[in-house]
Amino acid sequence: MKIPILYEDKDVVVINKPAGLVIHPDSRTKEKTLVDWILKKYPRIKNVGEPIILDDGTKILRPGIVHRTDRDTTGVLIIAKNQKAYEFLKGQFKARKVHKVYQAFLYGDLKEDRGMIDRPIGRSINDFRKWTSQRGTRGEMREAVTYFKVLNRKDGFTFVEAMPKTGRTHQIRVHFSAINHPLVMDKLYATDFYLSQKQQLDFKRTALHARELEIKLPSGKLLKITAPYPEDFEEAMKKIKI
Repeated sequence: MKIPILYEDKDVVVINKPAGLVIHPDSRTKEKTLVDWILKKYPRIKNVGEPIILDDGTKILRPGIVHRTDRDTTGVLIIAKNQKAYEFLKGQFKARKVHKVYQAFLYGDLKEDRGMIDRPIGRSINDFRKWTSQRGTRGEMREAVTYFKVLNRKDGFTFVEAMPKTGRTHQIRVHFSAINHPLVMDKLYATDFYLSQKQQLDFKRTALHARELEIKLPSGKLLKITAPYPEDFEEAMKKIKI
């Protein structure tokens, strides 16, 4: 498994996560995960961070995992190499001091050039895999805020930059779906109406890329990392002339 490293020091490693890679294993799948790569390349950080304990008592290691992205999402991901760094970085995410920039292709022409989506998110009662900002959820609705800026529109697609203020599961996907502009090829949140369209900008996965991350390191350095675009993003950008 080859994963590009964007930055590394004694405390952290920042990667450009490829599409199709799950962050950590669960009880249902046996596929290779980012955790497998971490344990092979950095065996000393096996016990850094916080493991998950499943209902059956199974312990799932998450060595150095400070934040997550979805399987299909590409781009910047930071990993802590020791417990002190883990606590330091985790504290910034919890205090919402980390600046994250995502870019995505949406269905339709988003009218506003920039704006904010402020809609609480909770678990869907209809599908255990999904989250929703609609009424009728399992458990509590939690605050979720996403700022966005349109970068281009063409041929019924909008290319946007999204800056989530909160870090809810599937937040960007749920929020844009809620305003009727789901992400291109998002098979969980886009309806059949969108997914059946002939033109999908040739995406085979959800069109979401974690473009930038700005965070303070334990050394005191303010790190700003930009992840190069994957090939499918570059091709789609050519199609809509960016």
